[in-house]
Order: sequence, then structure tokens, then C-alpha cells
Amino acid sequence: MTDEIGLDGRRALDALMHLAERAGPAELTELVRRAAASMGIRDATIFLTDLQQDVLIAVSDAKTHEQRRYAIDDSLPGWAYRSTSIRVSECEGQGLLVWLPLHDGVERIGVLRLECGALDAPTLRFGRSLAALLTLIVLTKNARSDSFERLQRIQPMSLAAEMVWAFLPPRTLKAPYTTSCAVLEPAYDVGGDAFDHTLIDGVLHATILDAMGHDLLAGLISSVAMAGCRNSRRADADLSELTKLVDRTIADTFPDRYCTAVFARIELRSGELTWTNCGHPAPLLIRDQRLMPDALERPTMPPLGLGELSGGDGPPVHSHRLEPGDRILLYTDGVTDARSASGQRFGLDNFADFLIRATAAGEPAYEALRRLIHAILAHHDQRLTDDASIVLLEWQPSHEHPAATPVL
Repeated sequence: MTDEIGLDGRRALDALMHLAERAGPAELTELVRRAAASMGIRDATIFLTDLQQDVLIAVSDAKTHEQRRYAIDDSLPGWAYRSTSIRVSECEGQGLLVWLPLHDGVERIGVLRLECGALDAPTLRFGRSLAALLTLIVLTKNARSDSFERLQRIQPMSLAAEMVWAFLPPRTLKAPYTTSCAVLEPAYDVGGDAFDHTLIDGVLHATILDAMGHDLLAGLISSVAMAGCRNSRRADADLSELTKLVDRTIADTFPDRYCTAVFARIELRSGELTWTNCGHPAPLLIRDQRLMPDALERPTMPPLGLGELSGGDGPPVHSHRLEPGDRILLYTDGVTDARSASGQRFGLDNFADFLIRATAAGEPAYEALRRLIHAILAHHDQRLTDDASIVLLEWQPSHEHPAATPVL
């Protein structure tokens, strides 16, 4: 794409890339404005999503202290964020406003606002390249500074939630044949829920955890469980060995507590789903836009931390052969048990039906999950009494090369 934006555009992007290496987060907006100005763009503003993906918040600089906000569900920039597509409107006075999504092909972080006199092909190509580069810069800066993290919080966070979020991976993971998306609420006061997902040598690994309690110790238990899971996974342990190690670790470290969990894997070439279940709600299978009742129901083992999984052959590993397009839902009981003010449960049917309708309408999995968790919060008057976590896994092999192994 850089060959299509002209020499000035290439120079501007190259300068931004090198200057951003030494610049702090507070200086980034001005660097982006300079790069945009070289292409005749009057103004450029970065907007990042808040932690709960409710609003887009402007990144201010030395010249602009006002932190403008736009609702994601009720604005043009929000539309660009939700659909990961470019949106254009008339600017007050003259010219155009161009909203470009900031995402790395997987994780959405916000939008870029450009104000320009006209939108020709070179300007559009430059804007797309600028948004792509800016996404990578923000993600890199976020790992080294709390500036963006602080901007994205619109209320105080509990210490337990701070610890859990520090361990969590990005909410969205995508590769050939598969997508994994996750959400977690209440974001600022989560206690014992946590999730994990990663890709290793053609295998998607996913975990969901629900530690006993809703306090700092619950957050510590789920964090230790995640660490134990990753330690075993990186040592190439099988699912039974991984489950036994996490069980033993929690039993030895937190003798009066326990944690429920599902540890799952999908072989991306064959679609073979395997999992262990330790006292947790069974995974759900959605096939052909229908919930397949009891398809993944299997006998469960005791929760992690009771020390009952270490002896003998260890916990059983269940398996199921997926079909192309299958979706698997891992969730905690806070999702289905969420109650309205009148005591009405959100329920399993509402949970599955929402996702089926959203995905049937063509919504990507990450946007369907975002709207679903907001629906659950609304059902509970924005005050969950228990953590609610969801991981949505999709297996979509290539029709042209169904047996090819993706490189991951």
C-alpha cells in the first residue's frame, strides 16, 4: 500500500515510525498531526476505546486538553469501531471528517479522526496506512507506559481486578481457520473469573476460570491458575497433566479455596475439540445457527484445589469432532444467573439466542460478544452480583484446502 500513497506519504509514515520510537504517549498526537499535515490533512485525532468498550475517548496533547467522547453504540465514529470500516461525514464549515478504525486485524483499540478538504484515493490510502501504523505504535507504547491505560479507565478499579487484568491476554485472537474472542465483567471489580487463549503449532488453546469468592484472594487464585496453565502448556504437557498441575498448585497454595475451570484445545487441521472440565458449566456448541443441546455434556470432575485430580490416571479428557462453522461457548455461571430487578434470570436460552441472531446477521464474533455482555449488564441494571465471563471459539477451515495446516 505504501507504493500507492506517493513519496510524501511514504516519507511522512517513515518519519512517524522513527520519531515515535523516542516519543512518549503524550507526544504521539502531535506527531500524527504532523504526518497528516504533510498530505494536506488539516487535523488528526486519536480516539481509544474505554475498558468496557462503551465510549471512544480522545487522546489529548499539549494543545488540546479536552477529552472528547463518543458513544460506541450511538455515533458515526462508534459505527467505524463496531464495523471496523471507514466512515465519512461532512465537517462543520467545510471539508470532510474521516473515521478510520484502529485495529491490527484482530484487536480493536479505537478510531482515527481525520479532517480534510477532500478525500481522494491517495489521501484514503495514506489514512489507512497511518491508522495501521498508529495501531502498532499504540499497542507498543501501551506495554511500556500506563498513559493510555489510565485514559481508557472511566472509573476506579479494584485491586483484585487490577491483578486479573494484568494476566489476561488480548480479548481477540485470530488466525487461519479460527477466531477466539472473550469478554469479562464487571470490568472494574472482577474477582475470580479469568480467561486465556493462545495458538501453538496449529492448536488453539483456551481456558476459562471461576475462582471461589469475589475478593483479592479470588483474583490471586485465578492468576495462579492461569500461570500454572501457561507453564504446563509451554512445557508441552497434555490436558490431563496440565489439569493435575493446576489442581495441585491451588491445593498446596490455597488449602481452603477452590476454582472451577474448563481447559480446551482445538486441532485446527482436523477440528478435534478436546477438553477437561473441573466443576464448571459444560461448553456449549452452536452449529448451523442452532444450539445443540447437551452435545458437549460430559461427567465433570471436582473443582481445582480440592486435591482430588492428582491421583491415578488424572482427569478424563473429553473429545468431540467439530464441523466447519461450529462455535463453542465457554462461560461462567454469572452469565446465565444474572438477574433483573424483578428477579428474572438472563438464562441459557437468551444467552445462546443472542449470539445466534447476531452472528446470523453477519456480525463478527468480537462485536457480537461486546453487545452480548452489554445486554447482560443492562439486564442486571449495570450491577452484576457475580463475575460474568465468555469465551467464543470458532472453527472455520478453508473450503479450498480443508486439510492444510495453517502456520501459527
